[in-house]
Amino acid sequence: MTLNFTKMNGAGNDFVMLDNRDLSISLTREQIEKLCDRHRGIGADGLLCVEPATADGDFKMRYYNADGGEAEMCGNGARCFGRFVNHLHDNKLTKISFETQAGIISAEFEGDQVRINMSVPHSLKLSQHLSVAGAGLTVHSVNTGVPHAVVMVDDLEIVPIREWGAALRFHEAFKPKGTNANFVKVIAPGSISIRTYERGVEDETLACGTGMV
Repeated sequence: MTLNFTKMNGAGNDFVMLDNRDLSISLTREQIEKLCDRHRGIGADGLLCVEPATADGDFKMRYYNADGGEAEMCGNGARCFGRFVNHLHDNKLTKISFETQAGIISAEFEGDQVRINMSVPHSLKLSQHLSVAGAGLTVHSVNTGVPHAVVMVDDLEIVPIREWGAALRFHEAFKPKGTNANFVKVIAPGSISIRTYERGVEDETLACGTGMV
């Protein structure tokens, strides 16, 4: 099989981009996982396909995590998706909308810059006291298109991101789909620092757009 692809990144989140407007590409979960493998494949946090719209959007965005599983959407992926679609149209577009499993997302273009309007956050739950990898944590959760758990911490450098992140991702409280896990430190009023363990990547990533929301 020969695939024409584009590699893009948004704030460090990197993606394999495929133009599948003619629906000629059909990849298995195992094939997507191999493409995203950083040692044996192209290497990426996920894979994005541009497909024809089936309902209200101009296009459909299909997003697959690095483990090959399809997810509702991805914030930084949506920005890359918009930029990629505009590139496919010789950068002549000013605005598009696209379908995702999390709802319709719109993107506006100004030069190389992309601004997206995501779905409205929902399912906010504050101050859940959970046992996580033997530690008692106060966990907040919200769905910003995909599920996120948020833990406020004093020092991001000493937080066991992989241990706590994996424990939260598969925690009983977030079954059956699991959650992304964000660890946040307040730097100053209006300024935070965040580290994210991403569901489907099963590791810390350099950034997470839906986590920042």
